[in-house]
Amino acid sequence: MHAIRDAAEEAWNRSALETTARHAWRQLKVFEECAPDTWFYSGMANVVVRRTPMGLVVIDPGAFNNAQDKQAAIRERFSLNDPAHRVHTIIYTHGHADHCFGAELYAAEAAAHDWTAPRVVGHEAVARRFQRYQATNGFNAIINLRQFRGGQGRAYWPMEYRAPDLTYRDELSLDIGGVTVELRHARGETDDASWVFFPDTRVLCTGDLFVWVTPNCGNPQKVQRYAKDWVAALRTMQSREAEVLLPGHGTPIFGAARVRQALGDTATYLESIHDQTVALMNEGLPLDTIVQRVQPPADLLDRPYLQPIYDEPEFIVRNIWRLYGGWYDGVPSHLKPAPEAEQAAVIAELAGGARNVADRALRAIASGDMRLASHLADWAHFAAPDDASIRDIRRQVYEARQSEAGSTMAIGLFRSAAVEMGAEISGSTLRASEETRSD
Repeated sequence: MHAIRDAAEEAWNRSALETTARHAWRQLKVFEECAPDTWFYSGMANVVVRRTPMGLVVIDPGAFNNAQDKQAAIRERFSLNDPAHRVHTIIYTHGHADHCFGAELYAAEAAAHDWTAPRVVGHEAVARRFQRYQATNGFNAIINLRQFRGGQGRAYWPMEYRAPDLTYRDELSLDIGGVTVELRHARGETDDASWVFFPDTRVLCTGDLFVWVTPNCGNPQKVQRYAKDWVAALRTMQSREAEVLLPGHGTPIFGAARVRQALGDTATYLESIHDQTVALMNEGLPLDTIVQRVQPPADLLDRPYLQPIYDEPEFIVRNIWRLYGGWYDGVPSHLKPAPEAEQAAVIAELAGGARNVADRALRAIASGDMRLASHLADWAHFAAPDDASIRDIRRQVYEARQSEAGSTMAIGLFRSAAVEMGAEISGSTLRASEETRSD
């Protein structure tokens, strides 16, 4: 059975259009050997298992809502009747909630068989992330419901986390029964990321530093990302000359040339956006102008692993601005603005009424100007929040926007606005996926 290898080959050879139509994170829910002594579970978030003479090393055991399913798949291959199949070490590539759950399941196994409990290894910043999640539990529940379910359903976010036992700052080398496991820290999508390399098999586990889409470096609702550091990490990983790349999301990549290309292209793509943004900031241009000017490299737009179906280049630009320039966007009236409702009331007065503004939003939709339609619909609603006809027009605007949006980030926020106005839209904002990510 070679379902994962077949899927990997198909993913590599997709066109950009095919990748957009069929999400790169399609989960097979299959557990297969992908390199010597190395198994890969294909889920929304993936799991890597490395067999050693001391037991199993499990990388990213699962999410809060699926770790048991992934454990069951592993145990179907590695029976608990063999003590050599105990889990010796669990590694978190980072602390997102779709990667860092399941350690308690393997600790329970160990207790039941009188084995030593597995140690958990991760970067020193993982524990701080967990503390932040606990402090902002309600907020995380709300924003993740918006991002992944378009604001529909019950908002939930876990409160209990298993912090690493063994942490490190820059790099860490483990010897597990003669198998060397190298961990390197990198700031990228997160500040607590680790990538993992096995020198004996030339297997590279990237976590979310490579995930088969435009790098998640601009997420509008989440904390800071680090584009320049991410580029450096990609180039360092590229230098290891791995034969197999096992990503945090999406299919593996087989073959040193393909691994080198995917990492190098992703670094070049992100570096270009970063450098263009910083250059324009240094010219003193405001954020709005920079967002309109920066474009990703044209020669990389067809790469199946760089499609903007989760995050988007313009969001990355905003995140880079935030890192270097704070929240002020260069427009003086935005420094200490009037309340939006007051602004909207004046705009409606100038237009001869809020309904005129709303009707202009409908005309903007008809002409294909979705961005302007959103401004107009918002102004009309803020000026007359109890007007049912205006609420319905705003619903129409954001239903249209979520339908034409390409990325999970945009779909989730636009759909949430439509739902707030009474729309009923079912399904994941990942379109072709079934499971929930966390960040």
